[in-house]
Amino acid sequence: MAFRTILAVTGPHEGDGDLKPAADLCNEIGAHLAVLVVAVAAPPPVGEYAAVVSEAWLDERRAVEDLLKKRTADLSAFLAGSVLSADVSSEYPEAGWADDTIGRRARYADITVIGPELLANETLKSKAIEGALFSSGKPLLLIPAGAQPTLKPKRVLIAWDARLEASCAVRESLGLLPGADEVHLVMVDPVEDEYRHGAEPGADAAAYLARHGVNVTVDRLPSLDHSVVDVLRRHALDIAADLMVMGAYGHSRLRERIFGGVTVSMLEDPSMPILMAR
Repeated sequence: MAFRTILAVTGPHEGDGDLKPAADLCNEIGAHLAVLVVAVAAPPPVGEYAAVVSEAWLDERRAVEDLLKKRTADLSAFLAGSVLSADVSSEYPEAGWADDTIGRRARYADITVIGPELLANETLKSKAIEGALFSSGKPLLLIPAGAQPTLKPKRVLIAWDARLEASCAVRESLGLLPGADEVHLVMVDPVEDEYRHGAEPGADAAAYLARHGVNVTVDRLPSLDHSVVDVLRRHALDIAADLMVMGAYGHSRLRERIFGGVTVSMLEDPSMPILMAR
């Protein structure tokens, strides 16, 4: 599927570090840029001192609302002077449903982009990522600092584990893969059984991709006592990948938060542009 609308999520304190890569992607493929400016509201005071500090809390909310309005107006004015098709909206949700608010807005885009400035904002980063992945039904593109993102990649690494989430990520990236010179379907310590990879790990997925005109190579890699994340990152460097495609949260969010997982490790420190879906 072609990406016709790209959603960029940003905060009221961020600069243009998130907007520029999203705008560049839109220019690259002729897509519409939707910008969502989000501020997460501070919880109201509780307890015996609530009455004393409530005025300060209200003042803080008003200040954030003013900042949100100014940021939205500045972005609207900036984009109005460009040739890019774009719109800007804002939201000021409570922390408890900020992810759902972002996810609802992301349903009206083909992909959500999170840039380096938002990735450095721990609170808003987690809300944007979870909203995009769990409440939109659409993919997410992470762009770390220093990366050169593209939606016309020449070398792509697909992290394949035969789970539903990986299949969804492949489906969401099908519009990008046929144009790539190399697509590497990468498995780490694949298990040959009827419930996961089958008798020949990667063969079915490679055949599926080939029918879509994808130049695919199957790479089966041993972990050799390294983490799956480290193996994937090293192989991405070895093949000079422009983009990594992977499924997100093969386990529950709670389990991954407690015990860790590939998704959590990648989100904590993305080393390259990563397209995620579930």
